[in-house]
Amino acid sequence: MSDASIQILMWLIPGGPLVAAGAIALLGPKLLRQRSHWPCWAGLAASCVCALVLLWNVVPERFEGRHSTAVVATGYQWLNVGDLSVNIDLRADAIAALMLSMVTSVSLLVAVFGAGYMHGDPGYPRFFAAVSLFVFSMCMLVLSGNFLQLFIFWELVGFCSYLLIGFWYREPAAAAAAKKAFVVNRIGDFGLLIAIFMIWVNFQSLDFDQVLLNPARIGELAAGGTGVITTICLLLLLGAMGKSAQFPLQVWLPDAMEGPTPVSALIHAATMVTAGVYLVARATPLFAFSPDAQVAIACIGAATALIAALTALTQFDLKRVLAYSTVSQLGYMFIGLGAAAGGAELATPAATAGMFHLFTHGFFKALLFLAAGSVMHSMGDVVDMRRFGGLRKALPITHWTFLCGAAALAALPPLAGFWSKDEILAVLSHATESERHGGVLTIVYWMAAFTAFLTAFYTFRAYFLTFWGPERFPPEAGHHPHDAPPVMAWPLRLLAAAALTIGVVAGATHAFAHYMEHAPGLQEAGEQHFNYGLMATSTLIAAAGVALAWLKYGRGQRSTAPVTDWAQPFYALSRNKFYFDEIYSAVIVAPLRGLAALSVLFDNRVIDRTVDLFGALPRLVGSAPRLLHEGVISSYALMMWIGLLFCVLAATRGLW
Repeated sequence: MSDASIQILMWLIPGGPLVAAGAIALLGPKLLRQRSHWPCWAGLAASCVCALVLLWNVVPERFEGRHSTAVVATGYQWLNVGDLSVNIDLRADAIAALMLSMVTSVSLLVAVFGAGYMHGDPGYPRFFAAVSLFVFSMCMLVLSGNFLQLFIFWELVGFCSYLLIGFWYREPAAAAAAKKAFVVNRIGDFGLLIAIFMIWVNFQSLDFDQVLLNPARIGELAAGGTGVITTICLLLLLGAMGKSAQFPLQVWLPDAMEGPTPVSALIHAATMVTAGVYLVARATPLFAFSPDAQVAIACIGAATALIAALTALTQFDLKRVLAYSTVSQLGYMFIGLGAAAGGAELATPAATAGMFHLFTHGFFKALLFLAAGSVMHSMGDVVDMRRFGGLRKALPITHWTFLCGAAALAALPPLAGFWSKDEILAVLSHATESERHGGVLTIVYWMAAFTAFLTAFYTFRAYFLTFWGPERFPPEAGHHPHDAPPVMAWPLRLLAAAALTIGVVAGATHAFAHYMEHAPGLQEAGEQHFNYGLMATSTLIAAAGVALAWLKYGRGQRSTAPVTDWAQPFYALSRNKFYFDEIYSAVIVAPLRGLAALSVLFDNRVIDRTVDLFGALPRLVGSAPRLLHEGVISSYALMMWIGLLFCVLAATRGLW
């Protein structure tokens, strides 16, 4: 396919969702109403097809070992101020093509599922308009050709998430969760904005090709000893931490469960939270010159993965378990990206491992959230696992598809999560041999291995609590709960098939790694080999987690026994989410509220009254002459006596 044809495809990928969003916004409330999903489906389907065609054509050499350059679709000059010139262009390479194929395909299946899940909701047109705009924003973020354009759509993705998390805005919890997500993300966005400013100052350009594919300039700055490259990388990392919910900015993502379940699937699997991982992987040429920043990525990822996994152990809200799982798996992706701290030769394998886990996670995590949505749909919106159980017979489709997603998340072979998680552990094991950061990365490695065990345990804990044991339905479900209707069942089936096969197709054949090495800025990874010892070990770890979950929850018992005394403090920590919300409320929110109260008091008592005083002065000055013309004899006499007094004082001034 010619470059001109590829460029047209690139504009169609974000164009389809954008046209759909506009059409639904204009026609949905009055004309389309409960058919508002049709433009969304059509736009996302067109975008998905174009993304798959782009995936096949963006690397013309087709795994022959030669590197391809990025394809740029020229748009228009948006900004030209002094030496700063920014174009709205679309840029596609191997990383972008892989990302787009996952984003558009998962989003399409989520939108199809959403038509059944949201049926009858009064905000039906608004929901699909926001979903379409969300996918458009994410596609433009991935296709951005410069840092400023990326930042614009980075912000638009955050705005769309605010609209969707707070979709049921009349509910206080939903409105609060939307505001929390928006505010916490501003912290990371501040870091990203400063990083973009520093990139402009030091590179005199914001274009990816001029910055990321300029190793001479990057090396010059890194060798200067000023820490410029490390500072830029750490600020980029701060931006990624906010968007991808990394410690300590992870508190917003679990609360995002207040939005509709399809929104949760979109945010957690395909769109917003993946943007941070994508940013770090995209900026690999910069991070390759800063091992200190890379080890920071690995450490933050390890802390996030472990804390979120420990929190998920004690949660009874099915969606919240999956939410903490997302936070933990995002931490795993950061561990993979940070493994490049072990040496420059690991830059490409590390970026590949992180992106591979992002790719597979998008499919099986979307599957798990949609299956949880199917459970909620059948249980009358009840999501507390203590109120239902034994659903495998009542909900057979939901049961086996959830099982596929759970097995993939637990990294059981040969499912998707097994291959991508092992890629991370493999590159991390090589990184532990580094002389400079080997000790730290060894600790990260064991934290990652322990997190893998916890992941298998809490995932199958949720599975057994939901689908095994005696059959129990909450009163809200009625007497005969129904399984997912076809419009919801088919996305579950297709995502389950992806969870079963995509790891073998992309991982067992090393196709993903060979494709990624064609991205400009990455190097050829060389011949790929399996670490069979590591694969066996990770399989045993996952199997041990599943076995423990079966012993505790899967034998027809609910494990209602009290926690032993020595474990009570640890249970309380996990159950209360390590008190992060309480700590932030006491350390940040309460002082800021106090400052806000003082500011209001100062504004009302000082600033307002000062302004009122200055406003009153003209009235006082202007009212004095009126005393001369009121027609009141006593006022005239008073003025006369005052005038006489001034005259006497003036005449006798010399005597004093």
